[in-house]
Amino acid sequence: MKLSKGDTIDSLELPSTSGGTFNIKDIAGKKILLTFYRFASCPFCNLRINEFTKRYSELGTDFEVVAIFDSPLDFLIKNAKKHNAPFMILADENFEYFKRYDVEQSTWKFIVGSILGSFKILSAFAKGYVPLQIKGSMRTVPVDILINEDGTIEKAYYGKNTTDHLAFDDVKSFSLG
Repeated sequence: MKLSKGDTIDSLELPSTSGGTFNIKDIAGKKILLTFYRFASCPFCNLRINEFTKRYSELGTDFEVVAIFDSPLDFLIKNAKKHNAPFMILADENFEYFKRYDVEQSTWKFIVGSILGSFKILSAFAKGYVPLQIKGSMRTVPVDILINEDGTIEKAYYGKNTTDHLAFDDVKSFSLG
């Protein structure tokens, strides 16, 4: 089912690149950005992780970012090392939560994202985010979910194409508000 304002995510357990298993209950009481990304070596996804890593200090102190990729954990660990991200990066290689929350697969939105993101891809390549190997789906359309301290969803943003996310400033406003 697609998530919407007022819904809750009661359970989410996935392996983390930092070791062990992440459980969403462990961060209860905080505001959260939960994001579904494509494959671990996706240039657009890595550019987004890079932005959040660099700007993480701008976000609220009682705020968590949780990034979920549809790649095997070992491949995700290899690709995530370059970021040294101050937040959780998780692997959902069986696509369990992607399916549960209707994260879309779309060839058309992949084509649109590739065209609209042509300048972004140059920036990603310049930073070394070149997908030499792909393990996961290229057709996954990102989803950004803002969750309040009480566990209810404030906003569920289902991307318009494979490069579309909530603007960082929108996430920042939510985290500080």
